[in-house]
Amino acid sequence: MDFAFSQEQQELASMVRSLLAKRADPGAVRTAMESEAGFDEALWQTLCEQIGAAALGIPEEYDGAGFSLFEALIVLEEMGRSLAPSPLLSSLVTAEALLAGGSEDAKSRLLPRIAMGEVAAIMLDDRPVLEGDRATVLLAVTDDGLVEVDPESVTRTWAESMDQTIRLAHVDLSGATTTPAGDGDAASERARLVGAAGCAALQAGLAARALEMTVAYSKERVQFGRAIGSFQALKHRMADMLVLLEMSRSASWAASYAVSSGADNAERLTHVAKSYCSDALDRIAGETVQLHGGIAITWEHDAHLVFKRAHALGQLFGQAHEHRALIEL
Repeated sequence: MDFAFSQEQQELASMVRSLLAKRADPGAVRTAMESEAGFDEALWQTLCEQIGAAALGIPEEYDGAGFSLFEALIVLEEMGRSLAPSPLLSSLVTAEALLAGGSEDAKSRLLPRIAMGEVAAIMLDDRPVLEGDRATVLLAVTDDGLVEVDPESVTRTWAESMDQTIRLAHVDLSGATTTPAGDGDAASERARLVGAAGCAALQAGLAARALEMTVAYSKERVQFGRAIGSFQALKHRMADMLVLLEMSRSASWAASYAVSSGADNAERLTHVAKSYCSDALDRIAGETVQLHGGIAITWEHDAHLVFKRAHALGQLFGQAHEHRALIEL
C-alpha cells in the first residue's frame, strides 16, 4: 500500500514531538510516573488545549476537533516515542466505543468531557482496566449493554505492574450506580479494534525511540580505542533493528488508516499490525538492552523503561499469538 502523511499530518507529528522533547525528558518522565496521578497533568492539559490530542477524532457536534481517528493515532505514535505516561490511549478507545455504540444522550453528555481532556476508561471484561482508577468518565460493557458508571460508586484499586508508565486498575462493579449508555456489542468491538491499533502505534513510536537511543550510544561508547558503532557485527544488528522498525511503521500506519476510514480489511490489518509490532518491539527492546551493556539495567537509564513498556504493550488488547490466530490465511 502506497501511503504518505499529508503536510498537515506531518506538522501535527512534528508539533507533538517538539512539545514532548521539551516537556517529557527522562527526568520529567520519572517524576510523572512516580506522582500521585501517574502522569504529568500539566503536560496532558497542554496536549489537550494546544494540540487537541483528546479531541482530534471526536466530531465537532460533540465539541471535538472534527478530524479523524488517524490523526489521533499519529499523536499516539509520538507519545510512544517519548515514553511519557499518558491517558491518551484509554480516552481514545473510550471515545471511539461511544461513537460506535453509544446512545445519542450518552454521546452528547460524555464526548465533550473527553474532548476537553477528562480521563476516560472503559471496562470490557474482568481484566485490569487501563486508567481505571483515575478516570472521571467511566464506561463498562455488561450483560445489560454499554453503561455509564458513576466512578464514586465503585471500588477502584491500582494494579501494580512492571511498567510504571502504563496505569492499570481493578474495578469492582458490585453495587455500582450505572446509567444505560448504548449498544455493548458495538462499543466492545470498536474498543478492541481501536485499542489494538493504538497499541501498534505506541509500539512503532517506541521502536523508533529505542533505535535512536542505541545508535546514539554506539557512537559515544568507545571500546578497544574505537566507537562500538564502527564494529561491523553491531552495524548489522542495528540494521536489523531498522528493518523491524520500518516494517512496524508500515503495519501500524496501514492498520490506523484502515480502522480510521472503515475499510473492509481493517480488522485483518489490525491483527497483522498488533502481532507484528509486538514481536518486533520485543526484539528491538532486547537488542537495545544488549547493545547498551551494563548501563541499560541501571535505574537512571531509559533502556529499562523501553524494555518494560515493550512487555506491557505486548499484553494490552491481545497478545501477538492471539492476533495471529485470528488472521485468515
